[in-house]
Amino acid sequence: MRRRLVLFFTRGVSVRTWNMVGMLEREVALYRCLQNMGWEVSFVTYGHRSDLDLADKLGGIRILCNEEGLSLEAYENRLVEQHASALRSCHVIKTNQAYGASLAALVAERYQKPLVARCGYSWSLNAEREYGLESPQRREALRVEESVFKAATRVVVTTEAMAQDVVRRIPEAASKTVTIPNYVDTLAFCNGTGAPEPNSIVFVGRISREKNLQALLDAIRPLPVTLTVIGEGPLRPGLQAAYRDLNGKVRWEGNVPNSTLPSCFNQTALFTLPSLYEGHPKALLEAMSCGMAVIGADSPGIREIISHGHNGYVCPPDFKNLRRAIEVLLADPALCQTLGRNAREYVTERFSLEKIAEMEHRLLLEIARRGSPERGFRR
Repeated sequence: MRRRLVLFFTRGVSVRTWNMVGMLEREVALYRCLQNMGWEVSFVTYGHRSDLDLADKLGGIRILCNEEGLSLEAYENRLVEQHASALRSCHVIKTNQAYGASLAALVAERYQKPLVARCGYSWSLNAEREYGLESPQRREALRVEESVFKAATRVVVTTEAMAQDVVRRIPEAASKTVTIPNYVDTLAFCNGTGAPEPNSIVFVGRISREKNLQALLDAIRPLPVTLTVIGEGPLRPGLQAAYRDLNGKVRWEGNVPNSTLPSCFNQTALFTLPSLYEGHPKALLEAMSCGMAVIGADSPGIREIISHGHNGYVCPPDFKNLRRAIEVLLADPALCQTLGRNAREYVTERFSLEKIAEMEHRLLLEIARRGSPERGFRR
């Protein structure tokens, strides 16, 4: 018998959003693997009918979207009835992130379905970093996380640090919290055959405060290098204006399809991620899978991945230390080769798509077989 999984998207996110920012192929890859393992998969999205236009890219994954074009709040109020058939007949409900997980928890309780509360980053911790310890944003995130994690059958996080944080704050979740890391399609993200462009650097990520792109731009100002910036975000216009003197040295590429990244990585000498904090950064893992020499800031989420001098280079996130790291690696091609070789081995051993899909499959199958325990969800 084929088991049925329903994934609730992050609140406000659509299939079209995934496609526009270039992450559709990456995000869908896991669920294609699960389909091959016998699962029927449905996505509950916040997109309008235009999401259905992308159905051919999902390989048989069913799209449950806001076909009537309702407001966000109206759609959430109608969602249970609108998608009742698929929700009632599924075996497991899963969230993609904590933001928006309250609705998934309510649906799981209504239909007495097991709930996998998955989050790729700590919503409450990021809210604290961005808005402050006593901010209403952090209080709301903490409230939702506590309610959803207590109600969930399993809580899935991407790093051990996140798991420890959940257990510390919500002891009731200790026995049901598991770590399933982000995955990399290591067959697609692999070493190229040609030589990279000399003195070239690439950054991939959302152009926002926590990514610390300004420090990288300051770092390269006096260096004979080129930097490719892949991604969009609220700080891009201001940074482009402030660093217009670097025109010709910096290429602002915007969002690109995930499938184009391997060739970009193989043509570039260094990958640099100067973020002030990360969860479990996918772009970093993908660059390492391509055998790139990587530079990462000595910050949460990065220092747990890069072992300095073994599979990458770690430095403080200020522009002077970033500049020094770039100079050291570009001056030592042999070191770059060693770091890249070790980086590739590190990712393939731990984070290959096949390995993570099998972990996910075993977890979902165990939950589906057990069914849903008695529980209550507090909105």
